[in-house]
Amino acid sequence: MALYAELHRHLGGSVVPRVLWRFFQRSHSDLAQQFIDYTAFEDFYTRPRSSLAEYLELHTLVESVQNNETLPYFIYRLMRGAYVFENLAYLELRYTPYYRTPEDLSQTQRIDRMAQIVETVGQASQLNEYPIITSQILCMHSRLPYEVNRAIVDLAAQMPNYICGIDIAGGDALYGERMDEFVELYAYARNLGLNTTGHVYETTEGCHPELLPYLMRIGHGIQIPLLHPELLPLVAQRKQCLEICPTTYLKTGTLQDIQQLKVVFDRCFEAGVDIAICTDNAGLHNVRLPFEYESLLTHDIISFSQLKTCQENAFRHAFAWPLNQEPISILNRALQASPDLALLTDTTLPEYS
Repeated sequence: MALYAELHRHLGGSVVPRVLWRFFQRSHSDLAQQFIDYTAFEDFYTRPRSSLAEYLELHTLVESVQNNETLPYFIYRLMRGAYVFENLAYLELRYTPYYRTPEDLSQTQRIDRMAQIVETVGQASQLNEYPIITSQILCMHSRLPYEVNRAIVDLAAQMPNYICGIDIAGGDALYGERMDEFVELYAYARNLGLNTTGHVYETTEGCHPELLPYLMRIGHGIQIPLLHPELLPLVAQRKQCLEICPTTYLKTGTLQDIQQLKVVFDRCFEAGVDIAICTDNAGLHNVRLPFEYESLLTHDIISFSQLKTCQENAFRHAFAWPLNQEPISILNRALQASPDLALLTDTTLPEYS
């Protein structure tokens, strides 16, 4: 069994349609009653949107029902699916903790409640029956004030047992007017020793070179090879990894055809830029990580050897993977150390190309 690492998955967008529908039926019937039946809800929840801004509005639907009391319900089902259906050995969950706190509290009170949210997510993610190594990435948000975003950075530094890095989310077209502010926050985070990634170069409106020097990984970043390939040598020199989420770009209208990703992969491989393949919002897309792999292969976007390289990249660039090797290396050593197990891998079946 192959074991994978997932570096870019949003907590809000990770809830698959059926789980969210059942939750609405049991606890928020007013939301369920907006749809004739499950099929109508699934179509609404997973259909492509005309823009990234429209697509991001779906996050508010899930955020409105994710709080300190309900998060264990959603996370248990997330972890179960990730283990049983996706063969994940490692998972980084990203989200904005402020948006999981009660809206009727003051800003100061909501900031104070964020640590409780982080602890709830961290504890709910540790399941003996579904052993996946997990960590959290806290997202600053383009719609939140400076004080809240700085508090998110501070919280990430204060809780390293649960948090492995920070991000900036909320639509990369909104960063421009506050660029000095976000540069300052990223510089502050790096001075605190935090790992960093960020949603930039996802859309044509989100090309913000000012943030690139502060990022260890780049959330999406597809517009670098598509529109600004001159930046690729510097990205390779900095050893920055692109977190590519194929289905996202079709759901948001950023790309019209998956074949457009071939240029992204070809130029990155030629320039020596690492790519990790991710899902982004597996629930909103109703897909899982192995599907993303298969889709890229069947559309001849990448080869099997390139896929293997991307899978290795995910473990190498993971912020909290505790080993200096991926699971396949451990399993191979176990097979080599045990003659009985090694015999099981010796097969006389013909090979097929």
